[in-house]
This record gives sequence, structure tokens and C-alpha cells, in this order.
Amino acid sequence: MDSLQRERFKAITAHDRLPELERGLALAQALGLPAIKLNAVLLRGLNDDELPQWMDYLRDRPFSVRFIELMRTGDNEAYFQRHHLRADVVIEQLLAAGWHERPRAADAGPAREFGHPDHRGSIGIIAPYSRDFCKGCNRLRVTAKGDLRLCLFGEFGVPLRPLLQSDDDHDALLARITTQLGLKAAGHGLHQGQTGLTPHLASIGG
Repeated sequence: MDSLQRERFKAITAHDRLPELERGLALAQALGLPAIKLNAVLLRGLNDDELPQWMDYLRDRPFSVRFIELMRTGDNEAYFQRHHLRADVVIEQLLAAGWHERPRAADAGPAREFGHPDHRGSIGIIAPYSRDFCKGCNRLRVTAKGDLRLCLFGEFGVPLRPLLQSDDDHDALLARITTQLGLKAAGHGLHQGQTGLTPHLASIGG
């Protein structure tokens, strides 16, 4: 949900679906879902002026909004250079507005969580270019074609599909995944412009 403004949302995403998202969020809240999370990418020159509006939005809504730092992929170098906004710029604005970083749980995901005593919602910052971001990474992905990716920007995938055809292969599947965990790299090469196998994030699938 990259903007709270309908026309801007349409310009960024090429879809006029903000009202549809708002109806879905209202329904989720009415149903009492315990955790409602939104992802947004703050883009320099496109929507980075909306942070105060997002803070206001979370005053009465118990949502968790995750601001994801724009990542360079194989096909977006020019876009990245124009619109990349460093996560520490966002964090500085949050701290200046009275938000505080929450203690990190041992099993937490990649987001640094911030809260405010006057707001029901929270803000998470996912900052892949920050120092030590990869140190606590606990994420794996399986592509739509059944390849295990240890990192979004890794140089290889590990085929799991042959072991997903039969329950008899459960132990072999578990062994393959466990073995690969030991090979997970300590960091990515994004700072050096190395985007691995990822031409664009849509290519990863789930």
C-alpha cells in the first residue's frame, strides 16, 4: 500500500485499487483479526513526503505498517538511483516525532519495530542496506517453480520440487533444507550492485 492518496497510489502501482484495499482493511478490522500488516515502499520524490500522514493514519488504527527500503534488482538500476530512500532517514524522522524502537525478540523477522504512546498502530522498518541487516536473517523462500532460495539476492537456487511429489520423500526434503541452512551466506552483495538471480522481485513468487 505505497500511498494513502488514491491518484498517487495509481501512479506508483499502475492499479486504481486503493479503495478496494481500504475496504479489505476495514473488513479485517471488523472481523477482529489479531495482526494486520501493511507493506509500503517509501520512494524518494514520489511518496516520501507521506510519512507524517502515515503516522496520523496509525493513531487510531491497530495496524503494523512495514516500510521496506527500495532494493536494487537486475532490471531497475535507473529507477533505484532516482528513488532510493535510505532507511535511516525515515528512522530519524520517526525518532524526532516521538516514536521509539521496541526491544527485538529472539525470533523476530527482519523489521525493526517502532511504537508511540499516542498511537494504536506500529511501524516496522525493513532496511536491507543497513549495517548487520543480514546477521539476524531467518528468512527462506521457495519460488513458484519449487526452488529454495536462501537469500533474495543469492546466486543459486536449490531444487525442492522433485522431493515435493510424495510424502515418502519427507525425510529427504527435510535433510536437503537443513543442509542448505548451513550454507546460508552471511550477507548479500547489494552494496556492490550484485543482485544475484533476481531480475525483479515478482520473479521470486512466494
